[in-house]
Amino acid sequence: MRDDLIVKICGLTTEADALLAVGLGADAVGFILAPSPRQIAPVVAGDIVKRLPHDVLTVGVFRDEAPSRVVEIANTVGFGAVQLHGRETAEECRWIRARVACTIKAFPAGDRTIGRFAEFGADYLLVDGESPGSGNVFDWRLAEGVVDPATMIVSGGLHPGNVADAVAHLRPRGVDVASGVESSPGTKDPQKLRAFIRHAREAAAAVAATGTADDDDAPPGPGGEPWTPYDWMGA
Repeated sequence: MRDDLIVKICGLTTEADALLAVGLGADAVGFILAPSPRQIAPVVAGDIVKRLPHDVLTVGVFRDEAPSRVVEIANTVGFGAVQLHGRETAEECRWIRARVACTIKAFPAGDRTIGRFAEFGADYLLVDGESPGSGNVFDWRLAEGVVDPATMIVSGGLHPGNVADAVAHLRPRGVDVASGVESSPGTKDPQKLRAFIRHAREAAAAVAATGTADDDDAPPGPGGEPWTPYDWMGA
């Protein structure tokens, strides 16, 4: 297990929250350009991106957008990566990847198409809830053995209380959170952000050092407190 876990904070809508996430140790920040309570205009996202450190990966999140429009927005805003969160085809994904620096392709957990991930030419595969925004819980067993963990980013209902278990169980390349660190849709909670990033880092370090996380020190996971799916599309 690598100790360089990517922690991505998604659904950012303000410069203050973006700077807060980065200041607390986030490696990547996501801006949703698709319909959502967390949707942000490209021009606003561009103003925020300009004020962030260059070593932070900025991600534009799109859903079933025309490939040419994805590339146009990404290159105009200056996103370091695009996340394709819809039913984009392998051909569309490859076309986009040839024109942007980095691509993340999202799939619902259990989707058979995950087995064809290599055809999409993306850099990372993001495993999301089976029906994003529907209220369905993501069963982590659906992500076991379906893709190389070195390319997998896990989302879907993560929050400070279960991210350590997700890291220990799936050993992914990264973790992604939106609603799990919010006080309201689109507004991040500083305490939740801090706890999420700390628990994710501690779990990654424990697995890197020993090959497994210390369950006694890990915060409650799916078997403890209730948790909700990754729901940037919902309220």
